[in-house]
Amino acid sequence: MTHSDFRYAHHPEDVKNYTTQALRDHFLIPNLFKKNEINLTYTMYDRYIAGGAFPVDKKVKLDPIDDLKADYFLERRELGIINVGGKGKVTVDGETYEIDNKEALYVGRGKREVIFEASGGEQPYFYINSAPAHKEYPTKKVTKNESEIVELGDGKYSNKRTINKLLVNSVIDTCQLQMGMTELKDGNVWNTMPPHTHTRRMEVYFYFDLEEGQTISHFMGQPHETRHIFLQNHQAVISPEWSIHAGAGTSNYTFIWGMAGENLDYGDMDGVAPHELK
Repeated sequence: MTHSDFRYAHHPEDVKNYTTQALRDHFLIPNLFKKNEINLTYTMYDRYIAGGAFPVDKKVKLDPIDDLKADYFLERRELGIINVGGKGKVTVDGETYEIDNKEALYVGRGKREVIFEASGGEQPYFYINSAPAHKEYPTKKVTKNESEIVELGDGKYSNKRTINKLLVNSVIDTCQLQMGMTELKDGNVWNTMPPHTHTRRMEVYFYFDLEEGQTISHFMGQPHETRHIFLQNHQAVISPEWSIHAGAGTSNYTFIWGMAGENLDYGDMDGVAPHELK
């Protein structure tokens, strides 16, 4: 069963007036994984969809949600999947792909049936993103070893991390969807620092591998007018095009970044020096 909720886009001048609860209501995606369900959030930021598929003891099928007004989910869309749990299977129009922990699958426009299931007695957590697509590209699995890997940061600044570019145009063909995974080293807590904006693309951050009882503070807003949202393990946050997107945890963690918009240029960012933040 597929469930969804809907989020409008927001003007930054309006967001300045939001309470803590209003920020959470509009930008936090708190409950992605529910037993034998698919739960999605459809946002008007570049019409992006983020959510989770959680097959426990039965298969779950990706159905079209009402907001799409489509005969099938991928009629006009592409899909990215990253498994953040145990081994699982994704079947696309009859072809089955084994997806292990931290492996990804791209599914192009036009595929009619996508089914998620557990495999080998393990429990997968399928994190999924989707964006509108103008063209069909082949379905393709991408492992961590096949990703473009970048080492960034410095232990001195508590932001030493490994970026795994999984579903990006330097690895596979996509229309506009890009997804990757950043793993923080032990003892490092800051991600995407120094921060940046990119008005050509919106983004969603999904946090996982967070130790029980710990938390992450995700920073958003215009560089001169920042806000924060505290997140738990397996929660996501929507980042508008005008917003920075950075975070710090009370322990190290991993997060998945997914984005869509004007271009596929990963390096197209407008950087902000840490001392310039307000």
